[in-house]
Amino acid sequence: MPDRIYLDHAATTPLRPEAEAAMREGFALWANPSSPHAEGRRARAALEDARERIKAALGWEGELIFTSGASEALAIGLGRAKPALIGCSAVEHEAVLRHAGDATRWPVFRSGLVAMPERIEPGLVAVQQVNNETGVIQPLAEISARIRQAGGVLLADCAQGAGKIALPDAELIALSAHKFGGPVGIGALLVRDFGVLKPSGGQERGYRGGTENLPAVLAMLAALRAEDDWLAEANRLRRRLETALKAAGGEVVAEDVLRVATIGAYRMPGVSSASQLIRFDAAGLAISAGSACSSGSLKVSHVLEAMAYPHPREVIRVSIGRETCDADIDAFVDAWRLIAAAAKAA
Repeated sequence: MPDRIYLDHAATTPLRPEAEAAMREGFALWANPSSPHAEGRRARAALEDARERIKAALGWEGELIFTSGASEALAIGLGRAKPALIGCSAVEHEAVLRHAGDATRWPVFRSGLVAMPERIEPGLVAVQQVNNETGVIQPLAEISARIRQAGGVLLADCAQGAGKIALPDAELIALSAHKFGGPVGIGALLVRDFGVLKPSGGQERGYRGGTENLPAVLAMLAALRAEDDWLAEANRLRRRLETALKAAGGEVVAEDVLRVATIGAYRMPGVSSASQLIRFDAAGLAISAGSACSSGSLKVSHVLEAMAYPHPREVIRVSIGRETCDADIDAFVDAWRLIAAAAKAA
């Protein structure tokens, strides 16, 4: 297969070399951390040391439960928080919405920012930090303060923000390592105080059963601790991309609000998202239409619908990673122009 250009880092991003090396070292600590013998105690010591180092790397002073990823972390938080879920934003990831039941959907403005109700009932509220389709960053400091003032608890899906921007002030935070260069299959639920969560028994202080995945935990730590400042470069590349796309007749979704540097949503007028995906893929470019969890379906994006975006079926998502360079952006823009021109000619 010829070289391809990967611009779908919001779905998953390549394993960092430091994380791969740490994972290989972790396989040597093959004993069960719950075993009482010397080998088990050694594995337990490595696990607890990694737990504290991950918390330090994230700037988190509460508790940390290792999970298989953000989806499981959200399921634990939503299913076992002592306060009942009473609200969530209308643009949450499907991993939240599938557990939301009859909880009130907080609407969003055309910008994608949450429109908080005038009166907030006490209970659990789920609001994401960064939208996985548009990159919009919610003002969680203000939202958290309002929820806490009402006697409520905030659960924040930080899958797209953790490892890139500072964590918000929330009682529960879900994250996944494969979004910031760690391996697939490991994540965490950060808990301000275990008093907010019902225990289930088993490992992880009695809050998540199953033998801990020590090699993946060590890889997650290595990915977080890898020292490089690439977000400024990601922001420059996204500006380059958006300037070129607008000049080519494209439209930037949620252009006028704060967005994470790595994610952008773009409309190609008159060309369906499905058609764009096929044509970009044929041109050697990997992108998506909204969330990777739903991009294979023909459903209109619930995020764009909630934003009352007028052309939701013509929007694609481009997401930038550490490996992305100017040549990748330029190749995407060239392909965009060709696809748009072909559609117009037809």
